[in-house]
Amino acid sequence: MNVNLNRKGGNEMETKISILFYGKKSRITKSNLLPIYLRVTIAGQRFETCTHRTVTPGKWSVEAGRMKGSSEEARRINTYLDMLRSRVYAYQQELLQEHKQVTIEAIKDKWLGVEEKPVMLLEVFQKHNEQVKQLVGKDFAPGTLERYRTSLLHTSNFIKWKYKAADIDVKKLDFGFISDYEFWLKSVRNCAHNTTMKYLGNFKKVIHICLKNGWLQRDPFLGFRMSKKEVVRAFLTKEELQKIAAREFEIERLSQVRDIFLFSCFTGLAYADVQKLKRTEIVTGPDGGKWVYTSRQKTDTVSRIPLLSVALSILEQYNEHPQCLNLDRVLPVLSNQKMNAYLKEIADLCGIHKPLTFHIARHTFATTITLSNGVPIESVSRMLGHTNIKTTQHYAKILDQKVSEDMQLLKNKFKL
Repeated sequence: MNVNLNRKGGNEMETKISILFYGKKSRITKSNLLPIYLRVTIAGQRFETCTHRTVTPGKWSVEAGRMKGSSEEARRINTYLDMLRSRVYAYQQELLQEHKQVTIEAIKDKWLGVEEKPVMLLEVFQKHNEQVKQLVGKDFAPGTLERYRTSLLHTSNFIKWKYKAADIDVKKLDFGFISDYEFWLKSVRNCAHNTTMKYLGNFKKVIHICLKNGWLQRDPFLGFRMSKKEVVRAFLTKEELQKIAAREFEIERLSQVRDIFLFSCFTGLAYADVQKLKRTEIVTGPDGGKWVYTSRQKTDTVSRIPLLSVALSILEQYNEHPQCLNLDRVLPVLSNQKMNAYLKEIADLCGIHKPLTFHIARHTFATTITLSNGVPIESVSRMLGHTNIKTTQHYAKILDQKVSEDMQLLKNKFKL
């Protein structure tokens, strides 16, 4: 008998199961008995198994899929076949209740008693990182891989702290896991709020992999707020820039770091982009002047920047520098750690009381050099290589603060 079972509920897709009992003539026994087989069909795929019951060929009804008659043997065999049919239905219900897709493989595994191997969180995370590693230089920057590796390490340490275990089944992930992870990052790891959100953002990428593969049925981040706190980043004023540019340093290395920092202040290039900038990326632009044509390492977005006279003079100064000639670079850039260490020394010597880091140069270009001098925010966004103008609008908010400070000075002058 061919039986169709249709189920439809919640968000589950309609499941059609066909159940058929038949006598397999190719396996007829030496005693001329017909073995009864069960066939389950889902979406055109079949699973067949022997019921370990046999009948005399003449007593089997092909149309009904049952043994003919009302004898004790017929009642016994037909009752057993009904039990097997109910067993298939029960497995289907189990899969639906577990929010799993009803497939022929899933039914077969349940029938054979095959235990489903749990999907472990850190194993998924590690596989993700291995794939990112293979795509470094193509789809990802080296820094992206490093961030995912750090996030994996934090996740591993959190699981040891909370569960006293080396790994965890992804099915155990819920809202409480995310909330406790946030608490751990902020308390045990002493991460700032925005840094915590960055790590959770990396972790969320792995959660999406689990959701798309059906290993996790409910997003544990559902209802969790991932908002970042606004941070007003420091930038240099025109007067501070002039102090740094005019300062004479006895140590040549300080002068070199100062020059490279100023080049970034007048181009908006991040450290990684200045470090990798090749001579071939300095080209003649549409206006006949020199431009930077490069791609940002962080986002692989295009940056097209007309070079101001200050930036041009710095490039000319290092045109014959041995490091630049050997590496085909425009500037002899040191490691980011060394650059920032020297910049702190430069800030002290110039009397600048700000935490001077190389990244401040990029903020200075956006604020002091461009936006405060009337360059449209759309042009600034393009030069910075931002993928979203909202990122650039953050600098406009900084300028509002600057306007407020300047107007306060004006108010003081007009006090009667």
